[in-house]
Amino acid sequence: MALVGTLHHQAAVERLRSSYAAIAPEDPVRLAKKTSNLFRQRAASVGPGLDVSGLGGVISIDPVAQTADVQGMCTYENLVAETLKLGFIPYVVPQLRTITLGGAVTGLGIESTSFRNGLPHESVLEMDVFTGAGEVVTCAPTGEHADLYATFPNSYGSLGYATRLRIKLEKVPAYAALRHVRFHETDKLSAAIAEITESGEWQGERVDGLDGVAFEPGEYYLTLARWTAEREAEPSDYTGMDIYFRSIQEKQTDLLTVHDYLWRWDTDWFWCSGAFGAQNPTLRRFWPRRWKRSDAYMKLLALDLRFGIADKLDKRAGRPERERVIQDIEVPVERLGEFLDWFDDEIGMRPVWLCPLRASRDWPSYPLVPEKTYVNAGFWGTVHVGPDRVNAPKNRAVEAKVHELDGHKSLYSDSFYDRDTFDQLYDGRNLAAVKKRYDPDDRFISLYEKAVARR
Repeated sequence: MALVGTLHHQAAVERLRSSYAAIAPEDPVRLAKKTSNLFRQRAASVGPGLDVSGLGGVISIDPVAQTADVQGMCTYENLVAETLKLGFIPYVVPQLRTITLGGAVTGLGIESTSFRNGLPHESVLEMDVFTGAGEVVTCAPTGEHADLYATFPNSYGSLGYATRLRIKLEKVPAYAALRHVRFHETDKLSAAIAEITESGEWQGERVDGLDGVAFEPGEYYLTLARWTAEREAEPSDYTGMDIYFRSIQEKQTDLLTVHDYLWRWDTDWFWCSGAFGAQNPTLRRFWPRRWKRSDAYMKLLALDLRFGIADKLDKRAGRPERERVIQDIEVPVERLGEFLDWFDDEIGMRPVWLCPLRASRDWPSYPLVPEKTYVNAGFWGTVHVGPDRVNAPKNRAVEAKVHELDGHKSLYSDSFYDRDTFDQLYDGRNLAAVKKRYDPDDRFISLYEKAVARR
C-alpha cells in the first residue's frame, strides 16, 4: 500500500463531512465500518453511518523528524508495512493487525513497548478530530484544544473521530532477540517487572520490549525483547506449524524479525485460535496461512455467537451455561500477585497475558498515576456458571476486584458499572464538559451509553 498523500486525505474528509450531514439529527452516529475489535454488544445500526472508507492509509512519513501523518482508520498492519520500509515502527504497536491507529488512541491499545512508551496516545503529537459540531479540530498537548487532546483517549468516539494523527516513530533494526525468563513466585515476578521498567535492563542487558504470560500458578514467564541488527540465529516462523505462545515454555531464547515479532500474537490470536481447532496439528497443516490471523477468528466467533453453536454443544453434553469473560485490566505492579491469586480462586482461567505500562502524564478519561508502573492482565475465554450467566457474575467480580486494587479496566468488552462508579473511575464530569464543548447538540453517544448501556 502506497502513501495516500494530502489531496486524497482532504477528499476523504469531505466525504466524511457529507455522510455526517446525511444522518438525521435523531439518529445515532456510528462508523460505516464492517470490522471491529470490540467485544461488547451494540444496538443494531439504523440508517447510514459515517463514511470513513477513504481514511485508511498513511499520508506521509518524515524520516528526519521520525514522525508519520496517518489517517484515523489506518490499520496497524498497513501502518507498519509503510514505516518498516524506512526502518521505523510506531512507539507502540498493538498486538492485532486490524486495530486502527484512531481506534487504539480513542479506545486504548497496549503492547510490549508500553513499559517505556506508555499507550499509543502518548506518542501522538497532534491530531485532527471530527467533532459532533461537524467540524475538524486540530488538537495538541497545548493550545486552544488541549482539553480535547487530553480527554480523547478512552472516549471511544463519544467526543469525535480522529481523521489524522501525527505520531512519533522509533528507529529499529531488522531483528528482535528474545529471552523467556521463568518465575515461580509472583513477588519475584513483580519485582523483576518493577526493576526492568525502572532501569530498562535485566542482568545488564538492554530490554526494548517486555511482556509475559501466567500459564499456571507457579509458572510465570517474562519475555524480554532486544532490538538487534545481528542475525544471531535462524529466525523462527510462527505462521506455520509452530505456535508462538507454546515456544515461551519450550525455549529460553529465540530470534524473530521485527515484523514477525510485532505480529507474534496475531497469528493464533494469542492462544484463542485453539477454540476453532487451528492448533490441532492435523487441522493446522491444512489451515491456510491467510486465515491464521485475528480477523479471521473474529469472523468465526461472530458465526458462533450468531448461531449459538457452543451453547448448543454445551446443552447437548449437559454442561452448565458459559459466561464470556473477555477483559483487559491494569493493576499496580505491587498488587499483581494479589490479583493473580484471586483470579485463580474466583475465575480459574489460564493463560493470562501480562504487559507492564507507565503513563507519562495524566489522561483524564483513563486516569493512571503518572510514572507509576502498572501491569495489564488480559484474559479471554469462557467460564461455566450455569443459569446465572445472565447476571454476568464473573465479570462483575473482576470489576469489583480491580477497583479494590486501585486498578482500571479497558472498555472494549462488557462493562457493568453503575453510573456513579463509572464517572468516578473515568472522570465523567470532565468527559461531560468536553463533550458539551465539542458536541453541543449531543449528536454522539456518550461513553457510558456505549460502554455500559451498549447503545
